Amino acid sequence: MTDYFEVHERDGAARVGELRLSDPLRTPAVVDDVLRDAGSLWPEERDVPDGDESTLTVLPHRAFPGGTADEVQTAFAVDYPDVDFPSAAVVTPDTAAKATDSDADAYVLSNAQEITGHARAFVGATTRTRENIPHDTALYLAGVATPANVATLAYAGVDLVDTDRAVVKGTQGKYLTTDGEHFLEDLDELPCACPACQQSVEEFDREDCVDHNENALRAALATVRQRIRRGRLRDYIEGQARHEQWLTATFRRLDQQYAYLEQRTPVLRRAEITAATEDTLRRVEIQRFAERVTQRYRCRFDNPLVIVPCSAKKPYSESQSHGQYHDATQFRAHTVSMTSPIGVVPQELELTYPAQHYDSVVTGHWSATEKEFVADVLEAYLQRNEYPRIIAHVPGEGYRDICERVEDSLGLDFEYTVSDHPTTTESLANLASTLSDELKYGKRERQHNTLKAVADYQFGEGAGDALFSDIRVGSRYPKLRALNRDGEQLATLVAQYGVLSLTLAGARHWVDSDAPTKRVEIDDFVPHGSVLAPGVVDASEDIRVGDEVVIDGPQAFAVGRAEMSGPEMVSSTRGIASTVRHVEET
Repeated sequence: MTDYFEVHERDGAARVGELRLSDPLRTPAVVDDVLRDAGSLWPEERDVPDGDESTLTVLPHRAFPGGTADEVQTAFAVDYPDVDFPSAAVVTPDTAAKATDSDADAYVLSNAQEITGHARAFVGATTRTRENIPHDTALYLAGVATPANVATLAYAGVDLVDTDRAVVKGTQGKYLTTDGEHFLEDLDELPCACPACQQSVEEFDREDCVDHNENALRAALATVRQRIRRGRLRDYIEGQARHEQWLTATFRRLDQQYAYLEQRTPVLRRAEITAATEDTLRRVEIQRFAERVTQRYRCRFDNPLVIVPCSAKKPYSESQSHGQYHDATQFRAHTVSMTSPIGVVPQELELTYPAQHYDSVVTGHWSATEKEFVADVLEAYLQRNEYPRIIAHVPGEGYRDICERVEDSLGLDFEYTVSDHPTTTESLANLASTLSDELKYGKRERQHNTLKAVADYQFGEGAGDALFSDIRVGSRYPKLRALNRDGEQLATLVAQYGVLSLTLAGARHWVDSDAPTKRVEIDDFVPHGSVLAPGVVDASEDIRVGDEVVIDGPQAFAVGRAEMSGPEMVSSTRGIASTVRHVEET
């Protein structure tokens, strides 16, 4: 059980945490000033040191280079003792699981310097190690950090680094920045305002370069911490990592580790996604939305489908263009918006994160990758949902290509209504006349279907019918409320995130229904405000940060929102597992 490390903020695998020394250290951080190495056991036996709470002590260890045979690692494995001071154990990805018996607060990856610079090896080693050590412990990579790579290290799940590599580079006359390194003799001026750089480039020597490199690394870490707090580290990575090929390859390989990142990525957040590169298509938030729309969502309208382009303004229904589409369709069709990088967005899910939380770079041109992704999502959507007619009210710039590709693939016939641009008088008249013989759906049907669609997306396939088959709807869109037949409120649609917030009655209804339930089992106490991780007995494996959860224990029944993933709740010994919205004693 760790007593000296706690995670406070999460952004995918990256975390802002606290190494709880006598003088606490906010992570990701440099540990030079607080690290004490008790030494290697290879040359001689060593006693367990007398540590204290002012330092992180690396316990006596045996490090193994990459490629060491399993039997050798097993034969020379160290049984790390339990100590009552902040401690770290040296591990490889293969020995990490066994070393967790020591209850260390941090783990040092022994072959970090071998794998840095090699994307495949780095991603494989860091993700395996991170998965084999407790969630509430720190991962330390020694001798590898630079201002250019530290953001990617943090994105992969690294919490602690040192200045060793930056210092060595400085002694070699290499001036480090977040976009790479430069030889001192190639600098015409010093592109930094740190204390070491407050002199002319002619006076600047290698000793100054060491000081600058350390300053630049610490400044880069401050930027990383702030990005994590804002939920914007990935946006930063997509641009910053392009300065070195192995960093670009690393975050792309991390994207291929979907299970690793998905478990650690919140299902909702305030931060806007900046879709500036094609790499955005591989983000967990984008892939998760597409997966849920094509595997959980089910259209409940009997009307034709109208496919329309997205709008810059979010939610789409508040934009001028979508207002014009609405005037033309007049509730005679079910509207789905086509967009990059999201894919397709049914009208009921226009509020649901990240559908109203992204911003794209508008060039008027769709890349081949964007077309392929959106076409795949649209095709999967149409395979799941049948419509009597499909009307594509889209322009020719990429949208038409996608529709025609899906038409050919599924053997469907789309009706096209745009003559020049979707909002011209002629195009809107074509759309209106195409739907003139269709019946309208009513306000009640629209509201009910919206709540059911969000439930499907949020809780799982079939949840909408399981939870809301017999309800009344209160209030007005977007703040819809689901009420049972007795008028008791079950849930509210939270307009900011497009998800449902349950009452206690709604939570009990959820537990009693056939819908998949995300439960947190707690010990014998009544929670107020939050549930801390030590109080969690068990939790559903599929809980993610931001999920609605039912909290149940011998003395209490509650509903709230998860602050950790299910596996993290179970394995952690510090931190808030879930907030509590409503609670009653049982």
